[in-house]
Amino acid sequence: MKVIVDNKIPYIKGIVEKIADEVVYLPGNAFTVQEMKDADALIIRTRTLCNRALLEGSKVKFIATATIGYDHIDTNYCREASIVWTNCPGCNASSVEQYVHSVLLLLKREKGLQLKEATLGVVGVGHVGSKVAAMAEALGMKVLRNDPPREDEGEAGFVRLQTIARECDVITFHTPLNREGKYKTYHLANEEFFQSLERIPYLINSSRGEVVDTPALLSALEQGKVRDAIIDTWEKEPDIDLDLLRKAFIATPHIAGYSADGKANATRMALEALCRFFGKQVEFEVNPPALPEKNYSEDEEIAFLEVYNPKRDSEWLKAEPEKFEWFRGNYPLRRELF
Repeated sequence: MKVIVDNKIPYIKGIVEKIADEVVYLPGNAFTVQEMKDADALIIRTRTLCNRALLEGSKVKFIATATIGYDHIDTNYCREASIVWTNCPGCNASSVEQYVHSVLLLLKREKGLQLKEATLGVVGVGHVGSKVAAMAEALGMKVLRNDPPREDEGEAGFVRLQTIARECDVITFHTPLNREGKYKTYHLANEEFFQSLERIPYLINSSRGEVVDTPALLSALEQGKVRDAIIDTWEKEPDIDLDLLRKAFIATPHIAGYSADGKANATRMALEALCRFFGKQVEFEVNPPALPEKNYSEDEEIAFLEVYNPKRDSEWLKAEPEKFEWFRGNYPLRRELF
C-alpha cells in the first residue's frame, strides 16, 4: 500500500509507516497527477484539491482529510470513481472554542464589552458551534442559536438569522461552506445581512472565508454597521484582502483550530479511518507534546490568555501578510490546558 501524506500533518511520521508499505510526504499544494498514479490512499489537508483533474486514471481508493471541512474534495467525482473519502468532524472543536473564548475575553478587556450583559449569536451549531455556545453561556452571555438544517429536522431552540441580526452584540459563524442548495452558506453574511444589523455587533468568522462577503463586510465596517471584525478564515486564501486585514481587530491566518490537541485528534482520526478501510489492525497513540513549565496568573481570565492569546497570531499576520501560508505551516505549539 502506498500512501501520500501532506507533510504539514503533525504527529503522523513514524505511525503511518507502520500501516503502509510506502509513504511519500509532499507539500499540500504539490500533489501532482504523476504522484497519484500508483498511490492507494491520500491523507491531506485543505490545500489539496481532490478532483477529477488530480485523480482520474490513478489507483487512489481512499482519501482522508485531517480537517473538519471537506469542500476541497470533489465528493461527486469521488462517488463516480468509487473513491471513499472521510473527514474528521469535531476534531478541532475545542481548539476553535478556545479561540473564540480568548476573543471574547479580549473584547471584554480591550473593547469594554460586558459579557454578562451581551448576547452572542452562534450561526451553525454543529460540533464547534455547540461548544462555543456552551462556553459563552458559562461566561454569563445570553446565546441565540441559528441552524436551519437542525431546525428543519424538528429540533427546538433555534432562531432565524434575522433574529440574530436584530438582537446580537457578537455574531460568530461556524457553518460549513455550501455554495448551492437550500442551506447555502456562501456569502451568508452579505450586504443584505449587514444592512439588517441593529446592535452594531462584533463579527467573528472562523468557519470558511467565503461565508462572509468581504466587500460587504468592509462597507459595513465603514458605515458603522459592524463595530469590529475578528477574521480567521478569508476569501481567496492565502491572497487575503489587505484592507480587511488592516481594519480587523483580530486577523489570524486560519489557525483557530490549530491547537496541538486538535491537530492530534485529526491525525488520529485520519489514521484510524485509513486502518478501517484497508483492514489493518495497528496500535498507536497520537499525543501532542507538553508546554514548557510556566507560572500562570491567579486571575483566571489573564491565565486563559497567557495560555493562548490570538493577538500574537494577529500581530504576526498584520506585520507580514505575505507569510500567511508560512505561519500556518510553522505554527508554534499551542495546548488547550483549560
